Amino acid sequence: MPSNPVPQPRDARSQRYLAIREASRALAAPLTAEDCALQSMPDASPVKWHLAHTTWFFETFLLRPHAPGYRVFDAAYGFLYNSYYNAIGERLPRPERGLLSRPSLDEVLSYRQHVDAAMLSLQERDDLFPLIELGLHHEQQHQELILTDLKHLLSRNPLRPAYEKPWPLAQIEPRRRGWVPVAEGLHEIGHAGEGFAFDNEAPRHRVWLEAFKIATHPVTHGDWIEFIEDGGYERPELWLSAGWDLVRTRGWQAPLYWERRDGNWHTFTLHGMMPVDPLTPICHVSFYEAEAFARWAHERLPSEFEWEVAAREAPLEGNFVESGALHPLPLRKAPARGGMPAQLFGDVWEWTRSDYGPYPGYRPAEGAVGEYNGKFMSGQYVLRGGSCATPASHIRATYRNFFPPDARWQFSGLRLARDA
Repeated sequence: MPSNPVPQPRDARSQRYLAIREASRALAAPLTAEDCALQSMPDASPVKWHLAHTTWFFETFLLRPHAPGYRVFDAAYGFLYNSYYNAIGERLPRPERGLLSRPSLDEVLSYRQHVDAAMLSLQERDDLFPLIELGLHHEQQHQELILTDLKHLLSRNPLRPAYEKPWPLAQIEPRRRGWVPVAEGLHEIGHAGEGFAFDNEAPRHRVWLEAFKIATHPVTHGDWIEFIEDGGYERPELWLSAGWDLVRTRGWQAPLYWERRDGNWHTFTLHGMMPVDPLTPICHVSFYEAEAFARWAHERLPSEFEWEVAAREAPLEGNFVESGALHPLPLRKAPARGGMPAQLFGDVWEWTRSDYGPYPGYRPAEGAVGEYNGKFMSGQYVLRGGSCATPASHIRATYRNFFPPDARWQFSGLRLARDA
């Protein structure tokens, strides 16, 4: 369950609920019904499934137990749109979500309208506010997944169709990497106080950190080209054993979506195929690639605790989904010498060297909702900071994203660190 969200006035709650739900619908607006039904790989889901699953969450955890007289839209949807909640019941296997030609997109949108109308009657319930907030942040997570899963889908189409028209990239002066020092000390880590947070951001606890330095900005596409040209994907000494196995078996030679055209690197974006901009933060690299790059650069990845300490005073500003860029943007202003690192929020999720595990004293919530985070605390690594596909109101310095170390289809990049 979320940590201590502050209840809002009831009219404001309804407006916030409807605005977040409409944002999901708006993401699908430029798409055809065919776009919304397809699934490009088992790790991704169709847009139509995301729209239905987030609606199923509200129906299952709020309306069915707490709205007397509520009429379930379609009993079959409980099987079709349950993601991973074993306590709820059986579900459609994830790799088969793209087989759902029925229900139609129009039926899914009607499902959303049906649930939204009923949810408005629950907005006045203070006792349900934390669970509604969890559902809204869950919806925002799926808004990002809609874009990343759709990007993978469109990239597999030989026509390389664009989701939106290209955006103009202004010329930016290159920025040299600098380093921001952080003194050794005992630090408080994790969420505390008011405001929403997922349960995996708590309990707040103390961590001792040795002095370190963190890079002023993320690694860029231009940095990555240097890594490639120096044989980065051909040198096993740079790679963890499991990562090197993937380089060989999957044929990794560059980040996901990169391809050479007339001797120059291009990348698929939500605006179609575009030349690689060397000044933008690198994205679509796995943890294994991030780790290999750090070794090549004679640096390292920060721990998630180092990242949080470096970011805790930074303003929650950046290139989020609301900018409309849907792609990392170059750093426009040089970071102040010895000051705050730049681009900590937005642009790309930054891999850390930390395994995704429970904080000391963590206990998952009782019941099915307790499956939200806790059961994934094995075999994954933590990413921090949000991306160009993350809603701005969804992120905070304590937010812990997590993915398997071979995942590449998210807007995932890295920032370097070093011992002081």
